[in-house]
Amino acid sequence: MDTEKKNYYEVLETETNATPTQIEQAYVRARNAYSGDSVALYSLMTKDECDSILGLIEEAYSVIGFPEKRREYDRLRGFNQNGFSQTYNQESLHTVHTIENRSKDSVQYEDFGSNLIEAKVSKISAQKKFGLEYADNDEMDRLIRECTEFTGPFLKKIREYKNVSLERMAEMTRISKTHITAMENEDLPKLPVDVYVRGYVYQYAKVLKLNPEAVAASFILYFKKIKSQK
Repeated sequence: MDTEKKNYYEVLETETNATPTQIEQAYVRARNAYSGDSVALYSLMTKDECDSILGLIEEAYSVIGFPEKRREYDRLRGFNQNGFSQTYNQESLHTVHTIENRSKDSVQYEDFGSNLIEAKVSKISAQKKFGLEYADNDEMDRLIRECTEFTGPFLKKIREYKNVSLERMAEMTRISKTHITAMENEDLPKLPVDVYVRGYVYQYAKVLKLNPEAVAASFILYFKKIKSQK
């Protein structure tokens, strides 16, 4: 897959007017195509190249896999300017505010080939879905800030500190509760291959407003270490 300057739809190899179900199917198909289980693939590409593409696939799905973020992304890229298809609107479970009612508060989404896109989104809708409400604890914040090895139990501690239930984490990341629990409890037999675990931790960290790259990299190093000790 040549991902240079591709948009999110091209990364997942799906149409811009695809329904949420079709996007999810494309995501699973693309992820499986570049998974570590494909021996034939490694005869054409290195593992690092496959891991890089899997990272792009996760990034793409984290935007167009969510109706609100997808609608804003499409507006900025000029896709679906006549509105989403009827099928899409029937499948969407989220109410999206119109552009005219959007506030001037902004968030950023990464866009392949053009660095970052600044998108104006509704502060109310964004906070409702992605906002975190919890009581600050200076000591806990210090531990998070100074952490150099993110373990499963510590990630769980951060999730609970930031008042994100297991159910909400599963909904926001599209990761099953079984895999989240296995990751937090370091239940290795119940976890998939490393590259999938890295993607899970990346999405998990984003929900908790952590540095996803740093947390994912740290966890995978720790994950490999405890696997070697089993």
